[in-house]
Amino acid sequence: MSTLEAMTLDQVVDTARYPLLEPEGAQAQAVVSRARHELSTHGCTVLRDFVHPTQRDVLQQECAALAPRAHFDVETVNVYNIAVDPSLPADHPGRTPFARGNAFVARDRIPTGALISRLYRHDAFQRFLARCFDLPQLHELADPYSGLVLNVIEPGREHPWHFDTNEFTVSMLTQEAQAGGVFEYCPHIRSAQDERFDDVRDVLAGRGERLIRRLPLRPGDLQLFKGRYALHRVGPVRGGTARHSAIFAYSERPGVIGSVARTRQLFGRVDPAHLAAEGRAVRGDRLLD
Repeated sequence: MSTLEAMTLDQVVDTARYPLLEPEGAQAQAVVSRARHELSTHGCTVLRDFVHPTQRDVLQQECAALAPRAHFDVETVNVYNIAVDPSLPADHPGRTPFARGNAFVARDRIPTGALISRLYRHDAFQRFLARCFDLPQLHELADPYSGLVLNVIEPGREHPWHFDTNEFTVSMLTQEAQAGGVFEYCPHIRSAQDERFDDVRDVLAGRGERLIRRLPLRPGDLQLFKGRYALHRVGPVRGGTARHSAIFAYSERPGVIGSVARTRQLFGRVDPAHLAAEGRAVRGDRLLD
């Protein structure tokens, strides 16, 4: 058993600020109430210094050691993560291409004893997140690759404007870029019923400053985000240090596995589980992505 596996939750999380094991206490309820309010109002909330101060260096070092395991590829994409279709109207935002140069370390390449893996699997952490999102329960993805990933953006690269497939995202910065790499988002820019192509087009064309929020993040901060309806990006990373962030993927229903095409795009390979699940995906809306 590694040192981290032997640790208790309050050695990993600053439970003095975030009492995950005392969900009925006044402080825990206040944290959840604030998170729900900010998610409803802004589509995003940040739990500053969520990781215990004594473990932030461990967090950075572990994830930096994992970064070389990332699958890296530069792809031409649009905000909807679909092919740039020339048959779309000339002013359609899906006609705007971007070079995506970020990379992902898949879950099967992250040791189970790593701090981010222990957090991802911890029942109290999952119950806390469910309360923040005002959901009865969260389930770990059944996907062997994308349930937990480390996102790596090297200097000179960016994660361009896009929407998420999942309605909500949980992430944690583990290493800051030397410069750049700022998280930007447009809360509630679309809904399940309305793509609002005009506003999306304005942002892509540089005319949508009124719609954009910029969010400074530090290693150990936990970010809860409704990325299905918020256009967002990580701007270009500059300097000599890559930006690393852990992404904790959960679903409201059990058994969720990514598509073969999307999995191959992100990780350069697929598992038999992806092949077996192909064609059984269930969509909750009719949005483009």
